[in-house]
Amino acid sequence: MRTEKEITIIAEHKDNRLNTVTRELIAKAKELAEELDYDVSVLALGDEISEVTEQICRYTPDRIFYIEDKKLGLYNTDAYTAAITEYLQRKRPDIVLIGATHQGRDLAPRLAARNRTGLTADCTGLETDENKNLLMTRPAFGGNLMATITCEKHRPQMATVRPGVFHPEEPVKETLPEPERMRVSFEDIKIRGEVLEQIKEKKSRENISESEVLIAGGRGMGGKKGFKTLKELAGLMNGTIAASRPVIDQGWVDKAFQVGQTGKTVRPRLYIACGISGALQHIAGMQESDFIIAINKNEDAPIMKIADLAIVGDVHKIIPEMIERLRKE
Repeated sequence: MRTEKEITIIAEHKDNRLNTVTRELIAKAKELAEELDYDVSVLALGDEISEVTEQICRYTPDRIFYIEDKKLGLYNTDAYTAAITEYLQRKRPDIVLIGATHQGRDLAPRLAARNRTGLTADCTGLETDENKNLLMTRPAFGGNLMATITCEKHRPQMATVRPGVFHPEEPVKETLPEPERMRVSFEDIKIRGEVLEQIKEKKSRENISESEVLIAGGRGMGGKKGFKTLKELAGLMNGTIAASRPVIDQGWVDKAFQVGQTGKTVRPRLYIACGISGALQHIAGMQESDFIIAINKNEDAPIMKIADLAIVGDVHKIIPEMIERLRKE
């Protein structure tokens, strides 16, 4: 433990499984903590969450706090806001990080308002300056530029961070440190809504943020028929399809597969961009991929400049050839 100042991560979990973005934030918080000489703490909320706190232990933050109550069993905006606000007012962390998930986007602005501080939402980068201010980078003006924002006069500094932006660490075998329980009374808290039932989506859908191989298509694929070919290639490579924004706007592919500033940030081991020109908004969502292959007729397309391997040619000829070779192999 270094100092009394802390970076706090609000953990998210579902079905006793820690969300990937929480693991990513712990890893990034450790980097920031080294620069600032701070501690890293994680706060988890729920009902009977010993399995979750044990998982958090394996990513070795400096401290783990948890609040357990039946009112926190399912996510409820009022209950979670009140409990976390009490935690923040007791512990006074300098920085608070939350995943930019559906839950995080609902929760973070309420916490910022309760604590009279600012919030930078949907961040794709976090750094620090010489004054120990957090430099929070996010898309601005419709994704046409990247803005870096600071919150110099108010604390805590708060940010929601996109899933897939940072690399999570590998968990360790031992479970350290020991989680510390914090008790909160809900008697005086006005809970205006009640969750009557939670219905799980039956439709199975790949999560492109977690796929190690992505076969992404752009407007150059020509339509839904072109994406059937990409799905065939993805199946042979144990991968998942992805798409640029124009494809989503055309309705060729579901929005869940969109990569970019208005979609998801991904960093697979292999990213194959097929018929994608490479607008700034798209590149910002995939440029951290380990290896990028771009296939495009235009050798001067922006995507070709960041690719590790650029193939100049017609995707409608090259992709079928790749499929044929893979089938033979």
